[in-house]
Amino acid sequence: MNFLAHLHIADHCQSSLLGNLLGDFIKGDPHSQLMPDLAAGVRLHRFVDSYSDHHPLTQTAKQVFSGSARRFAPIALDMFWDHCLAKRWQEFHPLPLARFCQQAEHQIRQQQQGDIPSRYLQMEKYMWRERWLESYRQLDNIELALQQISQRRTRMEELSRCFPYLVKGYEELNGLFTELYPEVLSAAQAKVQQDQAGIGQPG
Repeated sequence: MNFLAHLHIADHCQSSLLGNLLGDFIKGDPHSQLMPDLAAGVRLHRFVDSYSDHHPLTQTAKQVFSGSARRFAPIALDMFWDHCLAKRWQEFHPLPLARFCQQAEHQIRQQQQGDIPSRYLQMEKYMWRERWLESYRQLDNIELALQQISQRRTRMEELSRCFPYLVKGYEELNGLFTELYPEVLSAAQAKVQQDQAGIGQPG
């Protein structure tokens, strides 16, 4: 799952939006670096990534890719799931997507205090200014995002070759999202309830 899905899942579970966005920017134990609510959000982000990456439906989705592109399928699929969510947003949230994004931005800015990684702050500035989350509705913007990511490091160049597989497998992948995403939401909700009950282990 990518930025939009992590924000929606956080909202669905009443978890920290900022904490869930920070999941890719915090290394090690988040509880030693962040306030408890933010650390819990990071943990939820990590759980969602692990759960969705290892889900049988995700393994099926990876088969859409072939050759060297399959190695980068998880990244391409994370972006594609955000496209599916943005495209079908009204199925999952009562607010229009633009309004949700406005509220999320306001809430996240209110939570920002302490030592927030500069790499995250730089990303977030562009995310809100260029309205990335709303742009995910258009599949062409997923292609653009994959190209931009592929240009950051030489070893990521193959990522730019993933987009044709998304186009070719669009209907199949959209159908897999229909099955996968409600299960991710349910698992995330159960994880939060478990942690709040004091059962979950830090991670």
